[in-house]
Amino acid sequence: MAEDLTGGCQCGAVRFATKLVGRGSICHCRMCQKAFGSFFGPLVTTHDGRWTRGEPKWLQSSDAARRAFCGECGTPLAYETKFGLELAIGAFDEPEKVPPEIQVNRADKLGFFERLTALPVRETTDEWRDFMAGIHSNQHPDHDTETWPPREEPL
Repeated sequence: MAEDLTGGCQCGAVRFATKLVGRGSICHCRMCQKAFGSFFGPLVTTHDGRWTRGEPKWLQSSDAARRAFCGECGTPLAYETKFGLELAIGAFDEPEKVPPEIQVNRADKLGFFERLTALPVRETTDEWRDFMAGIHSNQHPDHDTETWPPREEPL
């Protein structure tokens, strides 16, 4: 039997699992750009997706589709039409296991998209590395947890 692919929102209030996924895609439509606050929407079809902790909030984004997001932290989680449910690739605990294989709705693709990988890379400085090392993340870990939210440790 296939292993569950799991994921969830940034704060951990909503979690999901699926065993059967289809082809991953990046959608360039304007609604996906707005829903993800990004250049495209990375999604993968699920044939058995289920919510394992909490329930997302839904926005009826058009007469043909609705979008799920965490009502606590706002993380985009899913897109649903009469054809089924698609989960946000970045919300998976191991997004490398569900890579995009196609692009859709290229008519809305942003003009600078093709040049993104050619942008110069800023090297990490010691100052930035020290800053990042000192941060305590409140983000839910990339795995299921027994309880949520985590128990506060006594001071």
